[in-house]
Amino acid sequence: MTETSAIEAASKRLSAALDALDAAVDRVAEIERSEKGLNAQIHALDADRSRLAAELDGMAAQSRELQHANREVARRLDGAIATITAVLEPQPTGEP
Repeated sequence: MTETSAIEAASKRLSAALDALDAAVDRVAEIERSEKGLNAQIHALDADRSRLAAELDGMAAQSRELQHANREVARRLDGAIATITAVLEPQPTGEP
């Protein structure tokens, strides 16, 4: 092998190595962009989870309040029914 052909072969190997390095850098950059995108999605999902948890807590509190109001209405209705029933029942007249 002549000196010129050895230099050409080394130059080709160097060029191939630089191309491989450039491709590897591009892959790393793509992976970093993907990671940033995933991190942004994770952050958005975490924010949604927090918002949904807060909404769920609010709805649970509202449900408890409605259950309490429902029990109170039922208690009052029972009292009103008892009063109406007592008024409508025939009263003893005292006659045999």
